[in-house]
Amino acid sequence: MAAASSKKPQKKKSNEGKPKFNKASKKQFKTKKNSNDAVKSDAVALQLEDDVPDFPRGGASSLSKQERDEIRAEVDAEFEAEERASNKNKRKKLQKKSQVMPDDFGSLFGDGIMGKLPKYANKITLKNISPGMKLWGVVAEVNEKDLVISLPGGLRGLVRAADAVDSVLADEVELDDDKKETGKRRIWLSLRLSLLHKGFTLDAVQEGMVLTGNVKSIEDHGYILHFGLSSFTGFLPKDGEFESRDIEVRVGQLVQGVVRRIDKTRKVVYFSSDSDTVSKCVTKDLKGISIDLLIPGMLVNASVRSTLENGILLSFLTYFTGTVDMFHLQNKFPTKDWKDDYNQNRKVNARILFIDPSTRAVGLTLNPHLVHNKAPPSHVNIGEIYDQSKVIRVDRGLGLLLDIPSKPVSTPAYVNISDVAEEEVRKLEKKFKEGSQVRVRILGFRQLEGLATGILKASAFEGPVFTHADVKPGMVVRAKVIALDSFGAIVQFPGGVKALCPTRHMSEFEIAKPGKKFKVGAELVFRVLGCKSKRVTVTHKKTLVKSKLGIISSYADATEGLITHGWITKIEKHGCFVRFYSGVQGFAPRFELGLGPGDDPSSMYHVGQVVKCRVIGSSAASRRINLSFQMKPVRVSEDDMVKLGSVVSGVVDGITPSAVVIQVNSKAHLKGTISNEHLADHHESATLLKSVLKPGYKFDQLLVLDIEGNNILLSAKYSLINLAEQLPSDISQTRPNSVVHGYVCNLIETGCFVRFLGRLTGFSPRSKATDDNRADLSGAFYVGQSVRSNILDVNSETARITLSLKQSSCSSTDASFIQEYFLLEEKIAKLQSSESDGSELKWVEAFTVGSVIEGKIGEAKDIGVVVSFDKYNDVLGFITHHQCEHTLETGTIVQAAVLDVAKAERLVDLSLKPEFVDKSREEGSKGKTHKKKRKREASNDLEVHQTVNAVVEIVKEHYLVLAIPEHNHSIGYASIADYNTQKFPQKHFVNGQRVNATVMALPSPATSGRLLLLLNSISEVTDTSSSKRAKKKSSYNVASLVSAEVTEIMPLELRLKFGIGFRGRVHITEVNDDNVLENPFANFKIGQTITAKIVGKANQKGHLWDLSVKPTMLAGESTMDEFHFSTGQLVTGYVYKVDAEWAWLTISRNVKAQLYILDSACEPDELQHFQEHFKIGKAVSGHVLNINKDKKLLRLVRHPLGVLSTDGESKKTGDSDNNISDESVTAHIHEGDILGGRISKILPGVGGLVVQIGPHTYGRVHFTELKDKWDSDPLSGYSEGQFVKCKVLEISHSGKGTIHIDLSLRFSLDGMLPKNPSEICSDLDSSTNHAERIEDLHPNMAVQGYVKNITPKGCFILLSRKVDAKILLSNLSDGYIDDPIKEFPIGKLVVGRVLAVEPLSKRVEVTLKQSNSKGASKSEVNEFSSLHVGDIVSGRIRRVESYDIDNQLPSEEESEEDTEENGVMDETRSLLLTDSTLGMDIEYENGPSSVLAQAESRASIPPLEVTLDDIEHSDLDILASQNQASNDAVDMDEKSTRRAKKKAKEDREREIRAAEERQLEKDVPRTADEFEKLVRSSPNSSFVWIKYMAFMLNSADIEKARAIAERALRTINVREENEKLNIWVAYFNLENQYGNPPEIWLRRVQMLLMRQQDGIQSVVNRAVICLPRHKHIKFISQTAILEFKSGVPDRARSMFEGILREYPKRTDLWSIYLDQEIRLGDEDVIRALFERAISLSLPPKKMKFLFKKYLDYEKSLGDEERIESVKQKAMNYVESTLT
Repeated sequence: MAAASSKKPQKKKSNEGKPKFNKASKKQFKTKKNSNDAVKSDAVALQLEDDVPDFPRGGASSLSKQERDEIRAEVDAEFEAEERASNKNKRKKLQKKSQVMPDDFGSLFGDGIMGKLPKYANKITLKNISPGMKLWGVVAEVNEKDLVISLPGGLRGLVRAADAVDSVLADEVELDDDKKETGKRRIWLSLRLSLLHKGFTLDAVQEGMVLTGNVKSIEDHGYILHFGLSSFTGFLPKDGEFESRDIEVRVGQLVQGVVRRIDKTRKVVYFSSDSDTVSKCVTKDLKGISIDLLIPGMLVNASVRSTLENGILLSFLTYFTGTVDMFHLQNKFPTKDWKDDYNQNRKVNARILFIDPSTRAVGLTLNPHLVHNKAPPSHVNIGEIYDQSKVIRVDRGLGLLLDIPSKPVSTPAYVNISDVAEEEVRKLEKKFKEGSQVRVRILGFRQLEGLATGILKASAFEGPVFTHADVKPGMVVRAKVIALDSFGAIVQFPGGVKALCPTRHMSEFEIAKPGKKFKVGAELVFRVLGCKSKRVTVTHKKTLVKSKLGIISSYADATEGLITHGWITKIEKHGCFVRFYSGVQGFAPRFELGLGPGDDPSSMYHVGQVVKCRVIGSSAASRRINLSFQMKPVRVSEDDMVKLGSVVSGVVDGITPSAVVIQVNSKAHLKGTISNEHLADHHESATLLKSVLKPGYKFDQLLVLDIEGNNILLSAKYSLINLAEQLPSDISQTRPNSVVHGYVCNLIETGCFVRFLGRLTGFSPRSKATDDNRADLSGAFYVGQSVRSNILDVNSETARITLSLKQSSCSSTDASFIQEYFLLEEKIAKLQSSESDGSELKWVEAFTVGSVIEGKIGEAKDIGVVVSFDKYNDVLGFITHHQCEHTLETGTIVQAAVLDVAKAERLVDLSLKPEFVDKSREEGSKGKTHKKKRKREASNDLEVHQTVNAVVEIVKEHYLVLAIPEHNHSIGYASIADYNTQKFPQKHFVNGQRVNATVMALPSPATSGRLLLLLNSISEVTDTSSSKRAKKKSSYNVASLVSAEVTEIMPLELRLKFGIGFRGRVHITEVNDDNVLENPFANFKIGQTITAKIVGKANQKGHLWDLSVKPTMLAGESTMDEFHFSTGQLVTGYVYKVDAEWAWLTISRNVKAQLYILDSACEPDELQHFQEHFKIGKAVSGHVLNINKDKKLLRLVRHPLGVLSTDGESKKTGDSDNNISDESVTAHIHEGDILGGRISKILPGVGGLVVQIGPHTYGRVHFTELKDKWDSDPLSGYSEGQFVKCKVLEISHSGKGTIHIDLSLRFSLDGMLPKNPSEICSDLDSSTNHAERIEDLHPNMAVQGYVKNITPKGCFILLSRKVDAKILLSNLSDGYIDDPIKEFPIGKLVVGRVLAVEPLSKRVEVTLKQSNSKGASKSEVNEFSSLHVGDIVSGRIRRVESYDIDNQLPSEEESEEDTEENGVMDETRSLLLTDSTLGMDIEYENGPSSVLAQAESRASIPPLEVTLDDIEHSDLDILASQNQASNDAVDMDEKSTRRAKKKAKEDREREIRAAEERQLEKDVPRTADEFEKLVRSSPNSSFVWIKYMAFMLNSADIEKARAIAERALRTINVREENEKLNIWVAYFNLENQYGNPPEIWLRRVQMLLMRQQDGIQSVVNRAVICLPRHKHIKFISQTAILEFKSGVPDRARSMFEGILREYPKRTDLWSIYLDQEIRLGDEDVIRALFERAISLSLPPKKMKFLFKKYLDYEKSLGDEERIESVKQKAMNYVESTLT
């Protein structure tokens, strides 16, 4: 990252006009004068580690800018304490000198390599940091608008979101713009690669270089990287570390990688992101490298040039020098002698820490974590106290370096001299000694250095609050006021933590002038409200500070019944919001506030008021707390309580402006309220009703809408009361596509909230509220309006109900809307005349609808004339012009028919039309009785739900008066509007207009004697025959037979309609009984009538009934909803969904099945076109593999399962995505099966292929099973993701419970021929037999194989899946091979001949020599078994060793060259001895017994299976020499042989002469022979033996070095203890570097036990420290076994007890422990140990093992009583696990 430059230099502020502070404040914020005036910078303002804004921004500040600068300067002074302390003692010395030192402690040194050496190491401080520096840092925090970076020296910097990526990627990454704040000291950094890589070119990029890039885009095969430069880009393939670790990569992300290849033509750099490779790549020395090409974080090879006062000086990359300060050394605990570890010219690996281009200063780090490209771990927390911290180093005048005993590893910490003690410490080295222990408290942590900062002052350990972590909500503390502002007071705790007391919390009541009560410097008592992100908030409210009640600091603390204090934050009409500690908030509903009916909460409470409240309910998951201000709840029995949704009666108790208070008629004497909107469905009627209501009026029917404690919310809406039983009160009672009555409870811009019973609320989005999406919701609805809502969706998880209020889907299906209007009108009329006991309503009896009344024409109006009546002076009549055929004169007496009566307005609408008047006269002339009969006949003429054609006679404001000519001009009434369209612009009607309407209610008292109609224009979008009443007449139940009509044919179902408005469907599996038809719907046509049986009621997806047309179902022979399937059963289903991996089938209406792609076929072509083969609706058969009864889901495979495995083992690599149990997922796979597979991975070398054969099942194809013929590249033609046909060769089970499946892709195997065999006929013709068993091989047999492994000693080849062969180096070729690894790469196809076969050891030896094809040499043909002790054979002496009889026999691992050089060609005869021939290698000549003898001791032991590296060199040498000798005899003539022998002899003489000269000069031996002579001359010298070991290690022969160490321990005299100790130390180092460390420690323990010496525990302790943690258990358990066998059993028991305390569930440890105790034979101890073991809580499998072991032990003793006791305990355990 680079430090961003500032636009303006920071200017020094003058002291003029500086505000005055009191003494306390002035002392606290006083700044110290900066002594280093020589160093000045134009750097931007800087921010240190804790300089984070304490509180949110906002509000004007009462502090001036100078005061804020003083505060910031005080913060700077704290973090510059180290520089001040170091400069304080030097200031006087510097003043005495005439000139300033150029390498001052605070300046940066950047001279070249030939310049003057500095005195101090470079260290980044506030004084020398400058814009343009390149720094290395660690991300400490990630905030919303910036990043916090930990920098060298404990500094912290900030990275804005805009500076996180280059501007090129700004459009691709969402950034939050954060404007730069002025006046704050901050280090602003930039992560833009265009600044870091400035000066880079493509020519400067080299392979192996580590670069950092931004992900510019994500492609199919990798990521395009951007380096901040336009000259080149990068590409990172996806098969890297991100995919292996499932790391999500995003655009803009910083990625580090190693350059693998550079394409200069395309200007693309190819990367690898392997973290291990990145951490180990060292920057190469480039020619002409400049400082601009150095990037922080680069790993370089450096050498120590000199040590400095506070660090070391390194040189690197030839041209550059850099310094390492003491906090970045290799040892994180450097002592005072740390300089001894850095000798001049020592080679080290270092990373660049910072680069200053202006001064050419470079800082480096040797920190092991940083060198490995990892951030140091943090094992301490700020504020922790450590009592036994050890002083590592005392820096005079600076501070102390401590060793903090943190877990799991200790942590270094530094204590500045200013934090050592309360008083000034003059001589730090006298007060603190190295190695002493001190008590320290952690102040902070530097993430980059892994260094903690501490304090030793006694005051730091006092007081309850030291850091933000110590702050707990609810704690009472004293604090000092340090600043006042408009938003509150800033206070400081004794430990230094600052907090904010908001203005609202400075007092119980709001104060106008906080400064009078809160004075700067005053100490007051506060209570902590909360601490979030280092922002502490406190309160000074007296009630909260002195409260003794429990607090609520989390939602889990809110237990029911808890009484606590809180403060009101918001007051609403429906209740108050109360806040507690840590931001926890609760709500007190209105009925729990203790208010009277109609009281306003804001009149009783105010925001900020402290209240005592009681928790009545809480939910931590939903973060809700319900509160009550009433401390004692009013208890009412359940029988006396009214229930939600019930209909009650009540009397008006009082009337408020917003509601009517009702005294509910119940035993509980509860009160309820009816809001103004709930008095009626019509808004105008509700207003009119409230105006006439008086206390004492009785409501016969009221619906209980909601119950809030003792207060009840009631509704008088007729629509809700009439359908009270159908109203939902819980989300479970709702179902989609049902229309439910409700009322609007709230309106917002985006939609409308509709409430039902209780708090059940649905939401109608704006697009679903009206048919016209452009309509304004506030103009279309009003709060409290009655509506009909269509439920679209119900989400039980989120408790959300989505509604539609569109009139097209929610129109009325009855006349309840107009019926309530007339009933309410009658009720209002009665209330208006209630004073006269209803006598004024007697006039209504004379004005019945349809009767003829006599009246007098009065005043004429524009739309009609007024009629008066002699008997009823206060009743007026009105005749519109449409109802009179001619002009009427005033005073004329007329006979008019009554069309409508407005009882509340005392207005009668009349008509003079003959059809109405004459009809009434005819009825009146026949008498009263006959009149009633005619009336009944008229009523019988019309039926409910009958559609009629009517004529508009009168247009009223809310309804129409209609006449039905076809039915004797009957008068009816229809509403113009509907529930949801009350505020909509209504349709315009005119007199005489004909409309279609439906009869909804005949005249009755419930309809006020009116015929009620419903206009079809309102309900024309709905089917009138599907009304609720019509549906009630049609009763359909499950198992009923219906006649239905086909309306639609879909791929998986038939759509039908039946009955009156009912709709249903026939699932594809409900057509025939066996699901065998390919197209079950082929015989059906739209419009066809069929007979079906109902098998399911209407579901929740569209009011569809489930029907069946199965023959057995229609005949009643089949049952429904059965789920009876068995594993292996053949079932058939239809495909309803196909994705890339699975085909989903429907077996029946409720049973689904899934078929995996690889289980669908075995031919690759069919698998490739998987989705094409499984079309929607296709019939597919399969065998059941798994059954999930809970989800009614089956897993199918296409081939029969055969005999199922009962072991239940399966290879599980993850949970199934489809929730099918993985048990027995491989039960259907058997050896010999032909399966379909998909190549998952191509293994490197000769690893073969990994083939997927199931969702989570994989098999492996051996390298020799890829093709039939021996191909030089068998992997050609195969790619990852390719479908293949494979055969199961073998299924094996491992001890860990996993299954290994071996597969073959060879076409020659049975069943593997493809559909078109001609394609691979050539392969079959050229195929060769594979030796599947070692018994199939015999000597001289021609074989082919692939190179498996190649070493300098020979190679191994693959002959088949189970047979390998070795080829010695001498048998690789007829000629000399310079580089066997190059000539025989892994995977190469070779042709050879079998030399030897050892079936017992499973060894096969092969030769590739062509010269041996005709016959083998005699030495090979002959066998060792033909030699006998005492035989006389002829041979040629090849080598003579000069050892005497006391010497150790020579090593057999001599090189072939030495054999030839030392060989003496004299022919002789020798007697074959039973032992070795004392160093003579004999080559036998022709003769009757010319064979090599094999020792009897080796003949009786079969050879072990070892790798080629373990083969003795002598074997290879002998075979090589034999082959070489035979070849020389054939190919070379005698002359050339003598010349070669002579030359070899001369070379040997020269070597002997040189060795003798070196021995005379006492030079270091250079050969093994010279070392042998040396150790024989000095057998007790550990120095010689160790040199010999080092010589062997340099030759990379670890086994010989180990053998020499063992030999030295045996040879050195027992009295030479120091010499043996030296050998042991060297042996330990050898094994620690190359061997098995636990084995060495165990040998040490074993030696001590054999010698019966003490110190075993110390050895164990040291071993535990040195060994890795994962090897502790094995080492300790092995040590304990040795103690049991040879030492003290009590010590062994202590060891076992210790490891069992940490790992009590390790049954292997229990077993070893028990075995050792059983071996000792103490029955009481053994039984006690068994009892402890079986009392553990372990899995049943492990408990079974322990019980069985216990029972076997008791059986071995033969105590029947004990045996029965163990069995009983086992039974008790089984019973306890089952219950």
